[in-house]
Amino acid sequence: MENKRLLVATTNQGKLREIRTLLMGVPIDLLSLADISPVAEPEETGATFEENARLKAFYYARHSGLWTVAEDSGLVIDAMDGEPGVYSARFLRPDATYPERFDEIFRRLRSRPAAPRTARFVAALASVEEGRVVYETTGIVEGEIAHAPKGRGGFGYDPIFLYPPYGMTLAEVSEAQKIAVAHRGIAFRAFAGWIREGRR
Repeated sequence: MENKRLLVATTNQGKLREIRTLLMGVPIDLLSLADISPVAEPEETGATFEENARLKAFYYARHSGLWTVAEDSGLVIDAMDGEPGVYSARFLRPDATYPERFDEIFRRLRSRPAAPRTARFVAALASVEEGRVVYETTGIVEGEIAHAPKGRGGFGYDPIFLYPPYGMTLAEVSEAQKIAVAHRGIAFRAFAGWIREGRR
């Protein structure tokens, strides 16, 4: 029997690399947005990660006609009242570099020295097939904001996200160590398990 085709709806190469690793060995044929006709990115108007994941999954499933999985993820910092949150990829401004975003986060945290540096990465996943959500889950990893960026691995906010059990940022550890504990790893391992169980 032929494997079912699954479209992974992301243009972020770092995310795509992680997702391919997490779904390795799952009986599906993985497609990326580069494998389908070009389509403009949808506007992410959701107030939550879950809403944005659903929005993206419905949008790309409708345009491609394929079973689709999408995720929306970001960094939630308690001392910043949950920011950058759903605006993580657009924090400060859409074309800001991550070092610029780090500087702004450190600036805000310095203005609240007594506030805890607790933070979490959240990844909401939604899968849509034939016009309906067939699977949803959310992965969360708890940590804190480091006092300075550290590490050359990972991408995005990884250099400032300290994972206490490792005593290092997620940019200082190997990709395997990161995927073992990180938000996207949690969400996509659950999704992979659901597929392997026959998508019940």
